[in-house]
Amino acid sequence: MTTALSLLLLLIVANGSPVIARAVLGRRMRWPLDGGLRLRDRHRLLGRSKTVVGVLAGMTVTALIAPAIGIPWQIGLLIGALAMLGDILTSLLKRRLGLAPSTPAPGLDQIPEALLPVLACKPLLALSWLEVVWLPLAFMIANLLISRIFYSLGLHHRPY
Repeated sequence: MTTALSLLLLLIVANGSPVIARAVLGRRMRWPLDGGLRLRDRHRLLGRSKTVVGVLAGMTVTALIAPAIGIPWQIGLLIGALAMLGDILTSLLKRRLGLAPSTPAPGLDQIPEALLPVLACKPLLALSWLEVVWLPLAFMIANLLISRIFYSLGLHHRPY
């Protein structure tokens, strides 16, 4: 497997791990990352779907899977952490734009989550600029397809 494909797989793992953790844990341990904080616009800072357990799952599972596909665990942890940061930034932006939680925003929902780790990994994994461009786009397509699968399995509430 090429390095770029390994990175794409880890981005998918980082994105899917919080969803699977929520399915496994149910309502247990659903500590909101924002602590329920509401800003002046009365919207939550991040929303209820962003949880401490979700972030930890995204980081931990990605770090554990990375060595199995030839990527050091430390880089896997970095990928998971930056993917979660991108997801958090997207959620913050969506709340400020007044979008309801879980409202689909194709592109906005995927690009930051993929682009941050890809940019950080460019020098670490000797990625080309072409890979920096196509990896987030490939992740966006994969994410939209996997979201439909998660919906059909009852893991997502909406097929986006």
